[in-house]
Amino acid sequence: MKGWIHMRKYAAEFIGTFALVLFGTGAVVIAGSGDTPNSALGIGLAFGLTVTVMAYAVGGISGGHFNPAVTLGMVIIKRIESKDAIFYIIAQFLGSLVASAVLGVFINGLGLANDSYGQTDFGGSVGLAIFTEILTTCLFVFVILMVTSKKYGVGNFAPFAIGVTLSLLIVLALNITGASLNPARSFGPAIFAGGSALTHYWVYLVSPLIGAAMAAFLSKYMGSEEA
Repeated sequence: MKGWIHMRKYAAEFIGTFALVLFGTGAVVIAGSGDTPNSALGIGLAFGLTVTVMAYAVGGISGGHFNPAVTLGMVIIKRIESKDAIFYIIAQFLGSLVASAVLGVFINGLGLANDSYGQTDFGGSVGLAIFTEILTTCLFVFVILMVTSKKYGVGNFAPFAIGVTLSLLIVLALNITGASLNPARSFGPAIFAGGSALTHYWVYLVSPLIGAAMAAFLSKYMGSEEA
């Protein structure tokens, strides 16, 4: 029985991450392919609303991480065991990969350029990209840890707060780094798009994890783990 419960958690993380990447990058690639390109606000809302909806849908099963950076933060403050965290992260990366594969079907069917999968990349300095991803992920994970804490949690409003925060941070960082804040979100698109998105992927892997670790220690200092 325990095994099935754990598998449900991993499946929930796969489904949530799959939806996040498919709807978010779909907003970039498909909705942005018409006569009226999607705005930063529209893209931010696509990602933010997906996180909100999926948190309500499957968050009660797994906690609704959908992001290796969030999972790392949860491990540091001991809300999740390391063993579970490993499988969460595997499920998240697989969800991203499958989402990009499905997006590729739509791209080919619509005759769109096959080098655009909503991948994250940057044209400025590496230092600015690293700083942006660390800062935005730190703020994002900090909000998550605080609004889901025992002492300061906001109950059923947590998914809404988390989704709004993600939307705002994407609007801020979209034109700097593509606003990843999530190693899994950038993984599938980078694999399928290749090029500089794949070359620069290490920035989107390392920086959010650093930001998440900072957020975990900051939230603990602010009392997130107090009863």
